[in-house]
Amino acid sequence: MRATCEGTTVYVGEDGLSLYEQGGYGRPERGRLRLGPHEALYLVHRAKIEVTGHSFDSLLSLFSRERHFLRTFLVYRDLRERGYAVQSGPHDFRVYRRGERPGSGESLYLVRVLSERDLINFEDLSREVITSSNMRKQYVLAVVDDEDEITYYEVRTQILKGETPSPPPPQCEGEQLGSGAVLRDPPEELEKAWFGKHLDPSRTLLSAVEACFLAMSGVLQLIRGGQPVTAEDYGAAASALDPEFHEKVRVYGDLRSRGYIPKTGYKFGHHFRVYRREKTHSEMLVQAIGKGVTIPMNIIARSVRLAHSVKKKMLFACIYAESIQYIEFGRVKL
Repeated sequence: MRATCEGTTVYVGEDGLSLYEQGGYGRPERGRLRLGPHEALYLVHRAKIEVTGHSFDSLLSLFSRERHFLRTFLVYRDLRERGYAVQSGPHDFRVYRRGERPGSGESLYLVRVLSERDLINFEDLSREVITSSNMRKQYVLAVVDDEDEITYYEVRTQILKGETPSPPPPQCEGEQLGSGAVLRDPPEELEKAWFGKHLDPSRTLLSAVEACFLAMSGVLQLIRGGQPVTAEDYGAAASALDPEFHEKVRVYGDLRSRGYIPKTGYKFGHHFRVYRREKTHSEMLVQAIGKGVTIPMNIIARSVRLAHSVKKKMLFACIYAESIQYIEFGRVKL
């Protein structure tokens, strides 16, 4: 089929309408077919059309004046080779169920294309994921690495529903030691609620996050040098040693309020590993994300791979003024 190029848009005559009807390519327009750059280049590559005055290479050079065109084309081609009908969408691409196409089916995925070094802004990402969910579509990141390999990630918001939180332990007193605290003869309810770690049968060590949470909850009175320490003063001192301390305490408290048991995730390179009370193995890794924080996609990919290798979900807890939004990343095979 012969086609003409006008700027970055390619038009096929009336005979090109069969490409739309059979494969979902382009959009009919006044008796001819209008193709976007990705569609046109792919059809030229597959020898389905010929564009007057252009070869595949000249079209690639022309379209690549648009930043990031090559990587989005690689994703478009990959999706087409996997048997999907693909059109431009509210993100980068709208992808239809296999066997379906525009006009005779519904799209399943909304796909955003990134490079492995792109920074993820979680506020922007959260908005896009929620928009996709409201449209009843799955939100997918197609990440192109430095060797032009593509990895797909499904991203979704999670509403965590654990169990009824344990009743608060009785009030107790602890001595601040370094960034943590020690409780002598702690109440047994503290252990049943999975707080702290035994130093010996009569002493329990609390991490800085646990101590601050319990102090803020009115359960723990901290003492240092015989003088009481407020939760605010304790938190300020701890944050001087750990810039992420306040974010970790917010997420820790939120997880506790949902009936989960967060413990340090240091061995996994994240803030928390998270349990249900009846479980002996943690089911999630959670990283607290403060407002305005961005993370390179290759760091997120590393987190997801590690979480999957130990059979856990990878969640990022995005902290807002009044709430926390949990976003899960998981690799998918389309």
